[in-house]
Amino acid sequence: MNVRTRFAPSPTGFLHIGGARTTLYNWLFARRHQGVFILRIEDTDEVRSTEDSVQAILDSMRWLGLDWDEGPVDQQKDLGPYAPYYQMKRLELYQRHVRELVQAGKAYPCYCTKEELDAMRKLAMAEKRPVRYEGRCRDLTDRQRSELEASGRKPSWRFRMPDEGQTVVDDMVRGRVSFDNKLLQDLVIQKTTGGPTYNFACVVDDHHMEITHVIRGDEHLSNTPSQLRLYEALGWAPPCFAHLSMLLGPDGSKLSKRHGATSVLEYKTAGFLPAAMRNYLALLGWSTTDSRQLFFGDELIGAFDLAGCQKNPAVFDRAKLEWMNGEYLRKLDLRELMAHAGPFLAAAGLSGALTPPLERTVALEQEKCKLLTDVPNRVDFFYKEVAFAEKAMAGVLRKPGVKDILLDLAGALGGLEPFEEKPLEGAIRDYCGQKGLKTSQVFHPVRAACSGRTEGPTLFGMLALLGKDKVVGRLRAAAGLL
Repeated sequence: MNVRTRFAPSPTGFLHIGGARTTLYNWLFARRHQGVFILRIEDTDEVRSTEDSVQAILDSMRWLGLDWDEGPVDQQKDLGPYAPYYQMKRLELYQRHVRELVQAGKAYPCYCTKEELDAMRKLAMAEKRPVRYEGRCRDLTDRQRSELEASGRKPSWRFRMPDEGQTVVDDMVRGRVSFDNKLLQDLVIQKTTGGPTYNFACVVDDHHMEITHVIRGDEHLSNTPSQLRLYEALGWAPPCFAHLSMLLGPDGSKLSKRHGATSVLEYKTAGFLPAAMRNYLALLGWSTTDSRQLFFGDELIGAFDLAGCQKNPAVFDRAKLEWMNGEYLRKLDLRELMAHAGPFLAAAGLSGALTPPLERTVALEQEKCKLLTDVPNRVDFFYKEVAFAEKAMAGVLRKPGVKDILLDLAGALGGLEPFEEKPLEGAIRDYCGQKGLKTSQVFHPVRAACSGRTEGPTLFGMLALLGKDKVVGRLRAAAGLL
């Protein structure tokens, strides 16, 4: 089988975490099986679909590194043999298949207004009955239809579902799932505007685009029996279905924007690496038999299969995502790290030929960074005036005897040559011995005076990179504040 998967977002907002995971699983499955991954824009919601949302989806997928083989190149151009890949540009195709169903007696016009449908829904809820269309327009006579149309009513078109029996979904994640047909309703397949509904358009497109596997979120499982009946009515073989686990927030409720970022691109702004995001998203509902956590390069493609997908909900944990991102940052070589961190450094005013060189200060702090936003925050003190943290000033520098220590070392280090890591360590340790001080009584004040912080890179490496003039000047300046 030539595997063909698709991601088919509705452009009514940003690409969120759930949509990104769905995209990733389809992409991984296609890449694992040397298949084709398709992007299709399902813009049948004429009111809420926007070009800005389309662009946000394209930008998010490109940032994540999830390239598509067929689909929109931008908002004006498509690439692939089944173009166009925007549903609202494929109306004639949907309308042709609606006519086919009508001629076969499998679809009928429905003249019920929104107000009438709302009243039916409220009555069903009040009577504690299943909320479903009750089939009012199923068997209208030609005369009744003519009268309704003469009164100005425009019909939608509904697909006639069976009244008895069951529809069984063979799901690659959930196994066999049965639905009682009497609880399903005749679904609208064409709106009064002439446009298709989601449930109908996706069936038509999945068939014509030769989709072999539909991998999507669990919220679509309830749509599947109706879609299977549409395949049957049109004489088409359905694709394989796989419905992914629900995503929950840390509090156990369904994942939503209140749990954090509303858009995948916000994670880019927050300083996450796309490879780390892919790795973490893959583990939200999927695992290997050995519960492996980290996958580098193309390892994720080689490991992914639908057999590892779980039914149980997965919990999105930002703390774990940050840990994983830190692991990826530490794995980068310095050139790659500088390329990724460059925009964040520039935004903090750190770019160009600086002293000491940015590459050296960033290398000193790479092991401690979890996010790309950490990079400028950890090295800015090398280049800017010292801003003393409260913990550094009150907890370290204001202790008895610190002022004398700083002044003594300013004098001692002013004549030190060479001003390098090992000589600095030797000189400062000698001072501790001469004064009968514990190293912590000296090291901590020196760090706080020179960086404004109580933690950071290795002390002597930090001092060597700062250089003699800055170190001596900062020691004297801090002493002057005490």
